[in-house]
Amino acid sequence: MTEIYATVLFLFVLFLLLGSSVWIGLALMGVAWVGMELFTSRPAGDAMITTIWTSSSSWTLTALPLFIWMGEILYRTRLSEDMFRGLAPWMRKLPGGLLHTNIAGCTIFAAVSGSSAATLTTVGKMSIPELRSRGYPEYMIIGTLAGAATLGLMIPPSLTLIVYGVTINESITKLFMAGIIPGLVLAGLFMLYIIGWHFLRKEQRPPPEARMSFGEMVKESRFLIPVLLLVFTVIGSMYFGWATATEAAAVGVVGALLLAKMQGSLNWRSFTESLMGATRTSAMIALILMGAAFLSLAMGFTGLPRALAAWIDSMQLSPVVLIVALTFFYIILGMFLDGISSVVLTMAIVEPMIRQAGIDVIWFGIFIVVVVEMAQVTPPIGFNLFVLQGMTKHEISYIAKTAIPMVGLMLLMVVILVIWPELATWLPDNVRQGPQ
Repeated sequence: MTEIYATVLFLFVLFLLLGSSVWIGLALMGVAWVGMELFTSRPAGDAMITTIWTSSSSWTLTALPLFIWMGEILYRTRLSEDMFRGLAPWMRKLPGGLLHTNIAGCTIFAAVSGSSAATLTTVGKMSIPELRSRGYPEYMIIGTLAGAATLGLMIPPSLTLIVYGVTINESITKLFMAGIIPGLVLAGLFMLYIIGWHFLRKEQRPPPEARMSFGEMVKESRFLIPVLLLVFTVIGSMYFGWATATEAAAVGVVGALLLAKMQGSLNWRSFTESLMGATRTSAMIALILMGAAFLSLAMGFTGLPRALAAWIDSMQLSPVVLIVALTFFYIILGMFLDGISSVVLTMAIVEPMIRQAGIDVIWFGIFIVVVVEMAQVTPPIGFNLFVLQGMTKHEISYIAKTAIPMVGLMLLMVVILVIWPELATWLPDNVRQGPQ
């Protein structure tokens, strides 16, 4: 009965604080404080100070602000313009034409950003006007961009995977490796959707692009080479075991600064804006992680996670049924919370459940990223929808409608991961790991 009372109390206080517009990190701390005061004899203040310091002084967490800063630097360069010019010659001949630049552009920028919003803004500010001017349907431009931008959460460096790894004390490098193949498969599904539109909606095709010689195509591709070199340097250093995630992030920051300098985009103003933008985002995520760590401690004292894990175990659910239930749970939760908050808020309870069921925690990290990606494009709190609304001036309902097929493809990706878990586990199991 104590666990039931604790659950009701935690949920009541949490929704009360969130409904009062209290910051998520502070709301988590408030819930934990109430739980510590009512269900334990340990002084709440002492426990909070110790837990917050321990959670925020993790060396692994150092990669987070560095990867955020790398994305902020590139966001303030001419990367979007150069990316479109470099990709367009190679995408134009595919069925669906230049719509594929949304997918390819988001995939490449996701590999240097880690943020869905930054990916969406960077690629969208160039591709939307270009695709509109060429006569592509509005719903396809917006829908493919909304879905593809979520790849920023999957393809390393992923901020969500860093937070997940820190929360469950798992290797960030292994999680990054696990995200590569599923991220590319999901990008492939998005491109197949565009190809299907090309053949099923022939009347909506824009006029064909002017022909380009192979030499001209190669010449235009020079704009992509610096970005691709940065991607291979950051990911390759982890892949071959030359660097930890934190060291690779530091290399990425230096590379991004050099790339911005080469483009002529680096000045004192852009440098300070990128640094302050990274500081704000990092501080927000750190506050959420502090609150989540304290909440995990408070729930541990009540025995709630263990009791819930035992209850799930007593139901004798198969791992597949448990994954189905968690899919719906995270989709609903994601309608009201951002992805990082969803992860840190639930891991204290969900982690014992998945370990009890024998589910691989690396695989589960990729699964949770896919379902959190859906939250980015589902109303009423789909963050990508609001970013797109600001860029296109369309109603949220219209933007959400265009993204429905992409949500369906993400659900298909969950099914694919369940059927072929090796997509997420093969690289971490077979690639030589460097020091963590």
